Amino acid sequence: MAWIFLAIAGACEIGAVVSLKMADGFKKLIPSISFAVIGMLSFYFLSLALKEIPMGTAYAVWTGIGSAGSVLLGMILFKESKERIRLVLLSLIIIGVIGLKITQ
Repeated sequence: MAWIFLAIAGACEIGAVVSLKMADGFKKLIPSISFAVIGMLSFYFLSLALKEIPMGTAYAVWTGIGSAGSVLLGMILFKESKERIRLVLLSLIIIGVIGLKITQ
């Protein structure tokens, strides 16, 4: 169950970052509130995962999910660069997260 909590925490982290981008420096109320709520959920689920998963592994996986997901959504939603090198480096993050899960 801890890994499910960690996946939820990572997904919430992605949502929080997207909300933060949409908040435009906290000038827009709804995305700002969304950022705060989703961010708190992310930390809550991370705290549940930390009960069973070692801290270093959980944190690395959580940030990896957040980083990879944020890059992908940035490309899709905000038309950020899709250069081949970005995709290669993104795949390294994903491989690292999978490796941490396998070796845990």
